[in-house]
Amino acid sequence: MERYLKNITIQQMRALVCLAEERSFSRAAKKMYLTQPSLTKHIKNLEEETGVQLVDRKSRDMSLTPEGRILCESAKRVFGLIDDTGEKIARMKENESGSIHIAASTIPATYILPHSLSKFRDRHKGIHCHVRTNDSDLTLDMILNDEAEIGFIGREVAGRKLCAESLWRDRLVLVVPASHKWSERGKVSLGEVSTEPFVSREQGSATRKVLEEYLRKNTDLTLSGFDIVCELGSSEAVKEAVLAGLGVSIISIHAVGREIENGLLFAVPMENCSIERNFYVIYKTRIGLMKHHRVFLNFIRNYELDTRHGK
Repeated sequence: MERYLKNITIQQMRALVCLAEERSFSRAAKKMYLTQPSLTKHIKNLEEETGVQLVDRKSRDMSLTPEGRILCESAKRVFGLIDDTGEKIARMKENESGSIHIAASTIPATYILPHSLSKFRDRHKGIHCHVRTNDSDLTLDMILNDEAEIGFIGREVAGRKLCAESLWRDRLVLVVPASHKWSERGKVSLGEVSTEPFVSREQGSATRKVLEEYLRKNTDLTLSGFDIVCELGSSEAVKEAVLAGLGVSIISIHAVGREIENGLLFAVPMENCSIERNFYVIYKTRIGLMKHHRVFLNFIRNYELDTRHGK
């Protein structure tokens, strides 16, 4: 059957879909502005091309055979792709409106994008952004697999398939609850931190990878040697665990700035230790950016992050 499917026409598939919706040759022909014999010929040619019966003509209420239903569902997906492509081309030609599918790791998605997207929306009401939150590894996979068009992650990536632009600075800080014994300490060493109950981000998190890389390059410690009491899948969950007294953590200043300001958490300086990184916007090199994508990227490149808590 595969070789015959290559000869199926768009008009034949539209005739099958319309017939399935109308359940009548006459109504389907009228809807497609065809004569009934013409529509019947489209269905007959389609059956000849596939080599199977697609329409059950014996039933009182015309219906599709199982093979016909399979082909009909596939045809609907094809028409959906065609309509989507036409919409994208029209938007690119006419104006800067459109939809942007964004994937972001937890820090950008939770603490940066909501504020930046609010300001972006004020200026560009015709552009709609849809954000999916994952860890950095999954965000990268979504971009590479065309499940999202633009991504935000907390570590640098390289490769010919991707464009990666540095956007904002971040600093990882040691945080403890207000009742913790270190809340009034001037400094603590990383060695002390490694023996304290520690709440960590999960594997795949850029925050975790940045911390592991810092330890590998600058100390004799490894994260596996820490007293890890829990691994959690988001910075928000880590923050709540620290607030609950489960342990201490090293986390982005953007995740805990409000709690530090309100005295719920304390950022304890770490002796001879400064862990910083950049956040990056990523997209595929050959994505074929449309006007609304370029408008968004230009805005985000110039968006000034509130760094008051990071100072």
